[in-house]
Amino acid sequence: MTKKILIVDDEPNIVISLEFLMKKEGFEVAVAVDGEEALAKVDSFRPDLVLLDVMMPKKSGFEVCEALRADPAKAGLVVVMLTAKGRETEVAKGLAIGADAYVTKPFSTKDLVAKVKGMLGTA
Repeated sequence: MTKKILIVDDEPNIVISLEFLMKKEGFEVAVAVDGEEALAKVDSFRPDLVLLDVMMPKKSGFEVCEALRADPAKAGLVVVMLTAKGRETEVAKGLAIGADAYVTKPFSTKDLVAKVKGMLGTA
């Protein structure tokens, strides 16, 4: 069964490149451009993994991650935070609120694909 990935980022260039990359790897992909849309898409698209930017309009990635982790029905959802905020405090916060991994921008697309595949068991 094809794994589903939700890409959540308000930066169009990042969305376009991640969407292309993940589709090329055989994943089914959906996109959200802010935190509120992300929560709605999780309910409608039912992804296996969310690539979640931290700094976004409406709700931050931290708020989205907290909301997802507060819902027992979404306990199995893998959350990978993607952000330009790579200071130790941000990484610690992201992991503390339940992110499964934290990737700082700029990132290697090859490394990100390997991480996603590993976390979804498709490597």
